[in-house]
Amino acid sequence: MKCSFQVLSCTHSNRHMACPPILFGVLLYTAGTLSMKTLDHVTVREGGTITIPCLYDNQYKLNTKYWCKGYLWHSCEITASANAIGKWTITDYPAQNIFTVKLNNPTISDSGSYWCAVEIGTHAEPDDRKYLYVTVKKDPDVSVVSSSVSGHEGGDISVQCFYSFGYKNKLQKWCRFKDKRCYTVGRTNTSQNSSVQISDDGRRSFTVLMTGLRLTDSGWYYCSAGDQKVPVHLYVQSDNEYKAESDNAVLFPSICRNQTASKDTEDNKCSPDDQMNWIFLLLYTAVPLLLLLMLVLVIWRLVQKHNGALTKREPDICSVAEGPMTVTYDTVVFKKAKNHEPNQVSISRSPEQVEVIYSTPKLH
Repeated sequence: MKCSFQVLSCTHSNRHMACPPILFGVLLYTAGTLSMKTLDHVTVREGGTITIPCLYDNQYKLNTKYWCKGYLWHSCEITASANAIGKWTITDYPAQNIFTVKLNNPTISDSGSYWCAVEIGTHAEPDDRKYLYVTVKKDPDVSVVSSSVSGHEGGDISVQCFYSFGYKNKLQKWCRFKDKRCYTVGRTNTSQNSSVQISDDGRRSFTVLMTGLRLTDSGWYYCSAGDQKVPVHLYVQSDNEYKAESDNAVLFPSICRNQTASKDTEDNKCSPDDQMNWIFLLLYTAVPLLLLLMLVLVIWRLVQKHNGALTKREPDICSVAEGPMTVTYDTVVFKKAKNHEPNQVSISRSPEQVEVIYSTPKLH
């Protein structure tokens, strides 16, 4: 249930609005009940893809999630909700207490104020929500090649973040969304087995290198320069999953989606969908060929059987001429067999004829 606490809108830093002192206590009380977390300011390239993570409290796993557009909470318009098809798509991940909001091919008109929200459903307690601003530009101030990267346990991944000239002197960071842990230019050891290294090439981009990946490194991160942020999702595969996928990649070669947010390196991953597509392709190709082969075999068998039957009906008859000028006449009679007995053939030979001499007289 969306309630009208307009006073919350005055907290947006970009508007520099002052909260009325008389409502300050109400603001503190209301803000204390909100647990939703998301990025404050997200930038995206026009015509690209944007996916925004919204983190909610564990108690709201079964509640309805929605996406609201508008600067003021009490008058914002709900543009997407879970299990609904529209311009914006919401996907809920209860096991992670996160739902994502995705938009393909954003336009300049999609820029504006939005709210991640969870429906509470009571008059006494307002819906849990968090404000953010989305900027869609042809050339965004901060961007990445891909908003989704993957690696395997013990391996490493590389993400390249780009920023505009105006943000060259701003602080560049790589942060984990869940706990807001951030890393700046240099090398930071996150544990005994993994580390994060950020290097700036001085050409308006910095590269994040994460080595010694662990399964717990999976989750949402973001590149930032100043107050501009771009979300990136990292998925770390287990060793068994990675080996199985490598084997499948040999059996089912495919042109898979680019999973590395770097212009210089590419890591092709064969997803289950790609594998299923190849299985269906093989079936569509193999089944007709198999049926055709079976048909050819059946026809060949029928022809062989027919030729065999004809061969059986042809009697073996051998007549030998007696002398160079002898003509022998034989009579062959086929008798139809009864029941399943074989056909009978009788041969009768004409009585021996008197030798006949032919001559042609010639007049002189």
